[in-house]
Amino acid sequence: MSTAEKGAANDQGFVNGDNSANANVSRFITPGGHPADSSQPAFPIFHRKIANPSPLGLYNIQTRGISAPNVVVGPALFYGGLCQLLAGMWEFTTGNTFAATAFSTYGGFWLSYGVIYIPWFGIEAAYEGAPDELASALGIYLIGWFIVTFMFLVASQRSSLALSGVFFFLMITFILLAAGEFTGSVGTTKAGGVLGAITAFNAYYVAMAGLLTPDSSYFTLPTLSLDFPNKKK
Repeated sequence: MSTAEKGAANDQGFVNGDNSANANVSRFITPGGHPADSSQPAFPIFHRKIANPSPLGLYNIQTRGISAPNVVVGPALFYGGLCQLLAGMWEFTTGNTFAATAFSTYGGFWLSYGVIYIPWFGIEAAYEGAPDELASALGIYLIGWFIVTFMFLVASQRSSLALSGVFFFLMITFILLAAGEFTGSVGTTKAGGVLGAITAFNAYYVAMAGLLTPDSSYFTLPTLSLDFPNKKK
């Protein structure tokens, strides 16, 4: 048996509670217990010597309904963008592919959204004198994020109702904002802003549910698991 195979066998013995597993298994599995601990409500949480980055990533920056969004360029870049990107990278260390992909993706969204309003990049200047063309370009940009969010909504169907709600409301937000850009309808854009606010509060709830752990709080928040086949296990 090769060294790699022995290590894998030791890992499996440790996870299955086999006390005869080689003591060197500690090099392969981080201390803390079974790696598939589902006691946390939002994402599957894995035992690691690292704080849970999920709540940080779930705090989204909302710029909807602001007539001059340039004031939030800083938060969009560093909080919505950089912090979510970092949260996504940290989720990779926990083996949580879904959260890692989601946080990294929306970190990229906020970074790309923020630079639109930075004159140095010349994005708005390129459409000077052609506001309709800029609106169409932004509409197509938002449609792309609507599609990405729909994919995350489908992928979250066995997580929790609270988490799936974030992607559902965000998906509707993107499609309404895109429709507002295409049609020039202020009402449609405002409706997108309202859905964006609902999305934000939904995300705050999921973030709070992740923060209120049995170790740090006297109570927790329900997120309503959608993993029905495993509820009785």
